[in-house]
Order: sequence, then structure tokens, then C-alpha cells
Amino acid sequence: MTKLSVNINKFATLRNARGGNNPNILKIAEDCQRFGADGITVHPRPDERHIRYQDVIDLKSVVYTEFNIEGNPTDDFIDLVLKVKPTQVTLVPDAPDVLTSDTGWDTIKNADFLKDILQIFRDNKIRTSIFLNPEPNLIEGAAKVGADRIEFYTGFYAHHYHQNKEKAIQEYSQYLSIIKDCGLGLNAGHDLDLNNLAYFKKNIPSLLEVSIGHALVCDAIYLGLENTIQLYKRQLED
Repeated sequence: MTKLSVNINKFATLRNARGGNNPNILKIAEDCQRFGADGITVHPRPDERHIRYQDVIDLKSVVYTEFNIEGNPTDDFIDLVLKVKPTQVTLVPDAPDVLTSDTGWDTIKNADFLKDILQIFRDNKIRTSIFLNPEPNLIEGAAKVGADRIEFYTGFYAHHYHQNKEKAIQEYSQYLSIIKDCGLGLNAGHDLDLNNLAYFKKNIPSLLEVSIGHALVCDAIYLGLENTIQLYKRQLED
């Protein structure tokens, strides 16, 4: 079964909007796991507008499922990951002022940089993943620089799902054999929700993990957090 990793950034955004510690990010992580989440994802950014670096350090003591830290591998980010040593680190090429991650790495142009960074994490026994647009040369490039997995940026799929879901999914499903031949594991994330997730999973059977935050948090406002997590997990059933 594909694992559901809940990105808790938006809970931190809510906390930061008012100050104080409500909602409590550690309790959120504990409850998400108790309600069935298979992992917790955080994406700290330099301005700490949602998850703070100290949150990531504190979360280490309460995340007993898979802990996934994603972000742009600046020196501060690398130091943070090495201090926490999560299950997985996902490298995302977002600029400091970007609103949300909206594209993946050019693994050809940035091959030397990525290879060096990935080696650091591998030496510390941290599983590595590279955020990637669905393009065959980029997939092969990810394998060449030593990534364990790739995470497909699924924004294109989500944006075109209601217009033509067959064409939208083909942009991803056509590369599954390349991913397998490269020996890469496959994750996915961005704009996946209760409407489009099951179809994505059905057509990408080798999918190992999805990371979902914004849509899940929005659904939880109406449906409740425990119920929402269970609904998302049902979309991922084989």
C-alpha cells in the first residue's frame, strides 16, 4: 500500500499567524500518526514562515513513523537534516521567496551539485529523494547522481485532471518503466487531493509514498482531521 505522509506546514502557518503555540505542532504530528498517517513531512524555509527549524528538531522526538524533511539544500538546511537524521530528505529547488514549490530539479544541469549533496546524506544513512518534473532525461539524471527515489511534481496532473484525466496521467505513467530500469523508488506530491488521488494511484501502481498537506488540512476543517486522514488512506488502497 502506498504510504501517506502528512505535510504539517499549514498547521504551523496557522500557529504563526496568531503567535503562541496553538495549534501545537508536536501534538499535531502525534495525532496525525495516531489517526493513521504513515509519515510526517515538513518543509522548512529560510524565512520560517511556517515550520521553523526548531520545530524540526523538536519533532524528532515524537515522529515514530517516517520523517521526511524537504527543502532547498542550503548550508543551514543540510546542517539541520544532519542534526535530525530523518528517514528521508527530499531535495526541492525552490527559491527563498517562492510561494510554493512549483517545479523540479534539472538533474543534468545540476548534476555535480546534487551528486555531492546526496553523498553527504547517504554517508549519514538518510534516504534521498529528488523533486522532479516527469521527463525521461531528468529521471535518468536523478539515478546518475545517486538518488534513492524521485518525487514527481504532480501539479500538472492536478491542474489538468478535470479537463482530461487520461492525458494528465499519461504524462506520468509513460515513464514508469524508465524509473524501474533506473532502480529508483517513486514518491509524488503537490495538489493531490480526495478528487484526484485514487486515479493517480490506480495508474501508478509502483507509487511508494505521497506527501500531502494543503488539501488535507483544508479538508480537515470540514471533515475533521482523523476522518480526513482515513479518507486519504482509502484513496491509496490497492
